[in-house]
Amino acid sequence: MSVVQSIKSAAAAAIKALFDQTIPAKDIAINTTKPEFEGEYTILVFPFTKFSRLKPEETADRLGKYLQEHNPDLVAGYNVIKGFLNIQVNEQYWAQYLQQHFNNRNIGKKPSNGKKVMVEYSSPNTNKPLHLGHLRNNFLGYAVSEILKANGYEVIKANLVNDRGIHICKSMLAWQLFAHGDTPESTGIKGDHLVGDYYVKFESILKEQTEPIIARALEHDYKDFEGADKERMEKLVTVFHKPEIQADQEKLDKLNDEIKELSRKQTEIMQQAKIMLQQWEAGNPEVRALWATMNGWVYKGFDQTYKRLGIDFDKMYYESETYLLGKDLVEEGLAKGILFKKEDNSVWIDLTADGLDEKLLLRGDGTSVYMTQDLGTARLKYADYQMDQSLYVVADEQNYHFKVLQLILQKLQEPCADGIYHLSYGMVELPSGRMKSREGTVVDADDLIVEMINTAEEQTKASGKLDDMSEDALGLLYNMIGLGGLKFFLLRVDPKKKMVFDPKESISLQGFTSTFVQYAHARIKSILRDVAPDVDKLEGYCHKGSLTTLEKELIVLNEQYDNVLEEAAKEMSPSVIANYAYQLAQTFNSFYAEKKDGIPVHSVKQAETPEKQKLRLQIIKLTATTIAKSMKLLGIDVPERM
Repeated sequence: MSVVQSIKSAAAAAIKALFDQTIPAKDIAINTTKPEFEGEYTILVFPFTKFSRLKPEETADRLGKYLQEHNPDLVAGYNVIKGFLNIQVNEQYWAQYLQQHFNNRNIGKKPSNGKKVMVEYSSPNTNKPLHLGHLRNNFLGYAVSEILKANGYEVIKANLVNDRGIHICKSMLAWQLFAHGDTPESTGIKGDHLVGDYYVKFESILKEQTEPIIARALEHDYKDFEGADKERMEKLVTVFHKPEIQADQEKLDKLNDEIKELSRKQTEIMQQAKIMLQQWEAGNPEVRALWATMNGWVYKGFDQTYKRLGIDFDKMYYESETYLLGKDLVEEGLAKGILFKKEDNSVWIDLTADGLDEKLLLRGDGTSVYMTQDLGTARLKYADYQMDQSLYVVADEQNYHFKVLQLILQKLQEPCADGIYHLSYGMVELPSGRMKSREGTVVDADDLIVEMINTAEEQTKASGKLDDMSEDALGLLYNMIGLGGLKFFLLRVDPKKKMVFDPKESISLQGFTSTFVQYAHARIKSILRDVAPDVDKLEGYCHKGSLTTLEKELIVLNEQYDNVLEEAAKEMSPSVIANYAYQLAQTFNSFYAEKKDGIPVHSVKQAETPEKQKLRLQIIKLTATTIAKSMKLLGIDVPERM
């Protein structure tokens, strides 16, 4: 039982004795005491005043006295600040906790809770390599999966690969037109990079063909347009030339985007791509063969990147195999009267009563849209695993999409509906601004990995501390530091927030970085090698004396790991773990560095007594274990030496 659980149980018993009220221990609110007040944990007393019929301060005082008198092994003292009861835990309790857990390699591993969760993440397109934006997605999905596992969930890591559609045909067409038979083997270019180069090539040609169409349209020459597109462009251009629009940059930018997209549709190369997509959907053997070949190049490239990043999956889904599944749901929805058809035979759902709008689910020609596919895939995933919850790790640009997806599934009474959870995250930008795939201005994941590892190598060599390590060991260390810096930097920020990635800052030895945490772990391991390689033999030792402030603070922080795990799972936020690991490393560094009159206060090797040495060995051993466990949840390894 954790300290928090012990205090809750004791408080529930005290409330029953003092006020004759039965309160479940789990319903008693307890927080970590603020640093400016004495104590470790704080009980929120305000809810108890309705039956105590006393002021909050008086209620807290009576509860504190009872706890101290009847639970002296747990509660050493208390103080009251308004309606808050701050509890000082008995130092001997902390010593006993340390004895029981300092050598426990299973800390942070909770028993099965019988619940099953699918976490869908990565979800790349097969027309380009993984980039910086994908990395935040992959790291979030992996870390959340590991955090949920540690909390007792059965987790299925899933990847839905976007392997079909017009964007895939763009790369295929550009390869047909310009590659002259090039392959990854003939060029020495990684498969996903080669295919991505032709996507950029397509967009470059598309841009060239689009610009004159836009120029003609703005001069009221609409020869490039027909039918509804012509009517739409005429209206857009009319609005474009209005003085009030020209004076409003935000409206002008939006209008320019509409004109650009409509013009892109009219280009020769886009028309060719549309024909290729139609041929793919019709099962054209040559198009399908090219599609399979180029996707194969990309999958091989993805696998290499995933392996290097330490990212894995339990189940792969492919859009080419799932995009038609939603049509059955649409037909069922029509039969139930939940969906409706318009005059052009398109199928819609009306969500206006729910504060949303009408949503297209099937085009008039019978082709599906993304929502149709996601409906069918949601049903398929549930049929495969019957999970309690289905997490989608997708950027916040799709917030509305997932709100609509869940609502439609609820109206269709699909059993998977209530378990849908959109783990929304903010986009990653560079100090120079936002990345754009079309223009080839993204930061390639493979290039970034190399840059991070090279930076780690430069910093390590500059320190000159590891000249005796073998080349293989140094290579592993550079990977640990480089990839750790990358992962930690992208995970330390709350997922909901946008962020700016700075490679140099991410690998600094100072500040809120993985390198800082890794170095604390390596320093502890160095002390243990030097002082007590047989530290495991201290299992029978329980310290009887007093604790310094930082000795106790480190024990308390370690004990809070289980609560941090629960919070991280509840918030679906690896940043909770990252912040905790940093705080633990920071507190250890303060413990290690504190001096009085120039003499280290917490020396392990030259401790003032054998008892203090044993205590500190237990403390730092537990701290190293907790740091390693925390970082492992984030997909980050910690070194024995740095």
